[in-house]
Amino acid sequence: MATSTANAIGKGSAVPTAKSVFFFAAGESEGNAGMKDVLGGKGANLAEMTSIGMPVPPGFTISTAECARFYENGARIREELKSAALAALKRVETRIGKSFGDAANPLLVSVRSGARASMPGMMDTILNLGLNDETVEGLAKASDNPRFAWDSYRRFVQMYSGVVMGMNGSFLDVALEDLKDEKGYELDTDMTTEDLRGLVSKFKKQILDSTGQRFPSDPMEQLWGAIAAVFRSWNTPRAVAYRGLHGIPAAWGTAVNVQAMVFGNMGDDSATGVAFSRDPSTGENTFYGEYLINAQGEDVVAGIRTPQPLTEVEGRKAGLPSLEEKMPGAFAELVAIYKKLEKHYRDMQDMEFTIERGTLYMLQTRTGKRTAAAALKIACDMIDEGLITEREALLRLDAKSLDQLLHPTLDPKAVKTKLSKGLPASPGGACGQIVFSSEEAVEWKERGKKVVLVRVETSPEDILGMVAAQGILTTRGGMTSHAAVVARGMGKCCVAGAGDISVDDRKEEMRVAGYVLKKGDVITLDGSTGEVFLGEVKTLEPKLDAVFERVMRMADGARAMGVRANADTPKDARTAREFGAEGIGLCRTEHMFFGAERIDVMREMIVADNKDERERALERLLPMQRQDFYELFKIMSGLPVTIRLLDPPLHEFVPHTDEEMRELASRLGVDGEKLCAKVKSLHEFNPMLGHRGCRLAITFPEIYRMQVRAIAEAASQCVQEGMALVPEIMIPLVGVERELAVLREQADAEVREVMKEKGVRFEYMIGTMIELPRAAVTADEIAGHADFFSFGTNDLTQTTLGLSRDDAGRFLGTYVADGIYAQDPFVSIDQKGVGKLVRMGVDLGRRAKAKLKIGVCGEHGGDPESIRFFQEAGLDYVSCSPYRVPIARLAAAQAALAQRPQSGGR
Repeated sequence: MATSTANAIGKGSAVPTAKSVFFFAAGESEGNAGMKDVLGGKGANLAEMTSIGMPVPPGFTISTAECARFYENGARIREELKSAALAALKRVETRIGKSFGDAANPLLVSVRSGARASMPGMMDTILNLGLNDETVEGLAKASDNPRFAWDSYRRFVQMYSGVVMGMNGSFLDVALEDLKDEKGYELDTDMTTEDLRGLVSKFKKQILDSTGQRFPSDPMEQLWGAIAAVFRSWNTPRAVAYRGLHGIPAAWGTAVNVQAMVFGNMGDDSATGVAFSRDPSTGENTFYGEYLINAQGEDVVAGIRTPQPLTEVEGRKAGLPSLEEKMPGAFAELVAIYKKLEKHYRDMQDMEFTIERGTLYMLQTRTGKRTAAAALKIACDMIDEGLITEREALLRLDAKSLDQLLHPTLDPKAVKTKLSKGLPASPGGACGQIVFSSEEAVEWKERGKKVVLVRVETSPEDILGMVAAQGILTTRGGMTSHAAVVARGMGKCCVAGAGDISVDDRKEEMRVAGYVLKKGDVITLDGSTGEVFLGEVKTLEPKLDAVFERVMRMADGARAMGVRANADTPKDARTAREFGAEGIGLCRTEHMFFGAERIDVMREMIVADNKDERERALERLLPMQRQDFYELFKIMSGLPVTIRLLDPPLHEFVPHTDEEMRELASRLGVDGEKLCAKVKSLHEFNPMLGHRGCRLAITFPEIYRMQVRAIAEAASQCVQEGMALVPEIMIPLVGVERELAVLREQADAEVREVMKEKGVRFEYMIGTMIELPRAAVTADEIAGHADFFSFGTNDLTQTTLGLSRDDAGRFLGTYVADGIYAQDPFVSIDQKGVGKLVRMGVDLGRRAKAKLKIGVCGEHGGDPESIRFFQEAGLDYVSCSPYRVPIARLAAAQAALAQRPQSGGR
C-alpha cells in the first residue's frame, strides 16, 4: 500500500515551490491562509493568525510537497529538508530564548500533521518533543515545577513510542492504571513527581522489551523520527479510509507543523481547550467549547477526562465550573479573539488554545465542522448579519451533508426505558444491537445486522467500525472528542461521555441503571438529547424547518438544471414532491410487477407458449399498470413523468429452484416439467447484455404495446378529469437507430388509437435512454426518432468500463485506494471516459435536433460532483432517488453559480 500511495502522491501533488520550510512568528510570517495547497490547512491558518496579531507560539511548516518527496525518497527525509528545518528551528530558538536539546533551558516542540482538508484524529501528533533524562531536569528547574516536567516526559514517552516506534500503547496504559489503582488515585493529576519518574523508567523498559528498540534520548533523532512518522501517517489505514469517505485525493499529502510548546499542564493556573465560535450541532450564535485545567490538548480530544464548559451559562447547566468563572481574564481575551477570527475568516471557527500560567496562546483555527442543520442555520444567519452573500452561502454548503437532515428521529410519544444520558454529540436517532469492537461492527453489518458501536472512547482506528454502525456510544469524552467530531462529519448519531455506563470489553457487556446488557442486545440512541434507551424505540420521519426551506428557495433561484426524482410507487412520488422534485425522471415499470397479486400473472405471460397466451396474460396486467400510472400522474399533478418501458431480462421474474417452480406450475395449472424447461431456456450467460430492454419489444412487441396503452389510458383519464399533462415514454437499451424507429412507430400507433377510443387529445413525448456507447456515438441518428434523451449512466458506466456493478465491489475499493480510479465510478461519474460519451451524445443529439431535451437518470444524478459535470455538459435536468432531491437542488445551484462570473452572483 505504501508504494501505491507514493505513486499517487507523486502525481499532481501540491503546487511545486523551491521553498519547503515556512517560518511563522508574531509579526513575521512566510505564509498565509491562501496557501493551503502548500502549507496544509493548519499551517496556512497558523501563518494567517500570526499575521493578524494572534498570540501564536512560533514555529515552522514543512510543505505538503515534501510528503511526496518523502515517499519518492524511499520513506526517508531529504538532507536538504533537514538543513532547511534546522535553520527554521534556530529562528524559533531565538524567538523563545531557549535551545532545542539544551539541558539547562530546553526548547520543546510539538510535531503535528496538517492536510489541505481537515482530517480530525486521522493522522499523528507528538507533543513535548525534546525531552530526555537531562532536559527533563532542566525543564523542572526552569519551570520550578518538577511534577509538570515529569508529567510532560511521561506523556512524551507514551505518545512517541506509539506513533514512531510502533509500541502497543495499551501496555503502557495498563501500567499507568495499575499504578493509580495501587495508590488509590482517581485521576492522572493525582500522581506525584516520584510516581511519574517511576512510570517513565517502567515505560522505557516495556518499550525495549516489546519493540527491541531503546527509546531515543537524542532530541534531533526524536525530531526526524516524528516528522517521518507524520508523513507516514498520511498512509495509515484509518487515514486512507477517511480520505475515501470524504473524497480527499491521495496526491495531496500532508504538511508537518513544528511549533514551540506551550503548556496547559503546569498547574491550576494552566489549561487547554477547544472552542467553537458557534454551536457546531445547532448553529446557534453562541460561544461554545470545553476545557480542562492542568492538562494538554490531547486530553480534551481523546476523552481521557470529561472536559468542562467554557461559559458560565453552560457551566450552570452541567453543574461544572466554567472557564469564565475560573480564569475570567483569559476567558475575556479568548472571547475577543474568537470574534476577531470569525469576522476575519467570515465563517464559523474551530479553535484550539492553551493557557500557560494565565497567558493565553492560540494553537489552531480552522473552519469548524458542523452538522448539516447547523451549516444551514449558520449560512442563513451570516447572510442576515451581512458577513456573506447568498452566493457565498450556497457555495460553501456541503450538498452531500443534507442527507443528515433526512434521517429519522425518535418518536416523543413512544414508551421509553431510559438507561443513561450523555452528551448530544451528533444528532438523529439510531437503533441497533450492541457490539464492543469496530471489527465486530464491520462483520455484523456485512451479515445484514444493524449495530450500535459501544466504546469507552473511540480512537482513529475505529473509523471503519464507526462507518458500519448505525450510531456510536462512548462513556468518556466530550463534544469535541474523536467520536463526536468524526460522527458529526459522517452524519452518524452519537452520544458521548455517558459516564454512568460501565463497559467491560473482556466480558462484552455494559452495566447501567441496574441492567447488564450483553453483545447483541438492542439499544436506541438519541443523538439530539444524549439519551440512551433500552430496546428499540419508534422513530419518526424527519420534518424540514424554515431554514432548510429558505436554503432550498435560494438554491432554486440560482440553479439552471431541473431536478426530478426516480420514483416507481405512489409513496416514492409523494416523498419526491415533498422534497421539491419537479417531476419523475425515471419510473422503472418492472418494479411494479413484483406485487403478490401481480407476479404470477407476469410469470404466466413469460412462460406462455404463443402470442395469444401472452396477450391474455397482458390483458390482465393492463388495468394494474393503468392504475399505477394514473396514481403517479395524479400525484405529480401535471409535472413531467418519464416512464421507462420494461427493461430487465424475463428470467428475473421467474423462480429458480425446483421447488419454487413446482409450486408455480401448480398455481398456474401447467405441466411442471414443461414450465421448468421454459424457465431454463431463459437462462443467459451475460443477462446484462442479453435479451432485455428494447430487444424484448422487438421480439415480443405485445409487451410494450400493453404498457404504452396503459400509459395512454391513464393519461386520457387524467385529461378527462381536467388535468393537463405530457407523459414521457422512454424506450431502454437502444443501440441502433432502427430499433427506436420501429418501436416508436408502434408506440405512436397505440397512443393514437387510445386517444381516438377515449375521444381526448394530449401531448406526449417518446424518447430513449442513452446507456450504450454505440448510442452515444450515433446520437445524431437516434435523435431523429426521439423527443428526448435520458442518460442511463449506471449501465453506460458498466458498458464503457467493462465493469459489472454487482461484482466490481470486490476490487473497486483497492482501485480507489491505489489511485487507479480517483473514486468509485458508480458513485461519481468517470468524466474522462463515460463523461466523454455523455458530451458526445449531447453534442450529436442537439446537432440533429436543436431543442432536444436531455437529462440523466442514473444514480449519478444525485452526486454533487457528477451534477457539476452535467451542468457543464449542457443537460436540462438530473433525476435521482427521492431522498437525494434536496442534495441535487443545492448541487445544481452550486454548479450553475460556479459557471457564472462572481459579479453575476446574488
